[in-house]
Amino acid sequence: MSEITDLLERFRRAAEVVAVATTGASNQELDFTPGPGKWSVRQVACHLADFELACAIRIRQLLTEDNPTLMGYPEDLWAEGLDHKTRKISQAVESFRRVRAENHGLVKDLPESAFSRPGVHTERGPVTLGWLIRHGAEHAENHARQMMNIRQAYKAAKRNSS
Repeated sequence: MSEITDLLERFRRAAEVVAVATTGASNQELDFTPGPGKWSVRQVACHLADFELACAIRIRQLLTEDNPTLMGYPEDLWAEGLDHKTRKISQAVESFRRVRAENHGLVKDLPESAFSRPGVHTERGPVTLGWLIRHGAEHAENHARQMMNIRQAYKAAKRNSS
């Protein structure tokens, strides 16, 4: 397998990894925050749904525009303004999965040269489509690990309070 093929598989599979990281959690577990200013599993899942929507726009810009400007977004403001604390996690996870599948469908059969298409991210500077796909895969994988860690911290806190 080529590096791009492996990367695309990680990008696609990340939606499943996120779904597994949230499966079977109670509402108390989903809403537990491991410390002040930290996000809960529910908030992380909502963030991933928002991130994937932003990623969808960026992918489309990179595929259709010459060296587009890719906008960052204020994730903390979105988390507060979009009420991530009370959104249904099932909807957030499904939104992430659906949009990730659509994004994967757009890029999975592209020639390897397409992954060099450049753009300029307002927060990260020069990027390519390949960078965006790698970042999307790593971002979801990292947040899935974060969700599992939050769930473990919840279980430990519950044991310690008994």
